[in-house]
Amino acid sequence: MEERLQKYMAHCGVASRRKCEELILDGKVKVNNQIVKELGTKVNPSMDKVEVDGVLIKPEERKIYIALNKPVGYVTTVKDEKNRKTVLDLVKVEERIYPIGRLDYNTSGLLLLTNDGEVYNKVIHPRQSINKVYIALIKGHLTDKKIELFSKGIDIGGYITAPAKIRILKKFENSSEVEITIHEGKNRQIRRMCEKIGNPVIQLKRIKIGDIKLEGLAIGKWRYLSEKEIKYLKNL
Repeated sequence: MEERLQKYMAHCGVASRRKCEELILDGKVKVNNQIVKELGTKVNPSMDKVEVDGVLIKPEERKIYIALNKPVGYVTTVKDEKNRKTVLDLVKVEERIYPIGRLDYNTSGLLLLTNDGEVYNKVIHPRQSINKVYIALIKGHLTDKKIELFSKGIDIGGYITAPAKIRILKKFENSSEVEITIHEGKNRQIRRMCEKIGNPVIQLKRIKIGDIKLEGLAIGKWRYLSEKEIKYLKNL
């Protein structure tokens, strides 16, 4: 789709539209290696090559930040080799986005997605130690000793987890609802930790990543992050 050259330049973040017009009139803009001084010139962004002062320009990609309440039965990948449903089947946007971290197939809850590589790296980098909070339904009941094991770290097979927190919310006859806080992201970490202490996970849902909360978001639905939440991620 064609658009006026000065408008395209403004979309690419060169300058204001009026300033872009001045650059065109000053002979500083080339389209397909030809200097263009006509303000009425139109370009096709997908075909034409536009240079300003010898530098190729491209449209600025709109950065987006999304929170999804992932249901059970979806994989946290862009594309799945087994043709299973992915989280991108739930989030339909024009931009090419990718999930930050993972939630396994049988785990539901808060998942962040973005096309901002800088924010992605900040969130997943181990040095950030961002707390992630989960609600789990586990088999059996916890003892003080098991709670202490969580706080010290558990050997989950060749790896000892960092100190974590587990708090009892409700007790049932043969199971318990607990809140678990970790800041690591090892594969199936919470499930492996609970199995190790003899309380396998029945259901698992993530409700918080750092300051970003799941609350108010229906299962399978998504929303754009608020300015406050985006600022929080960028300042990590």
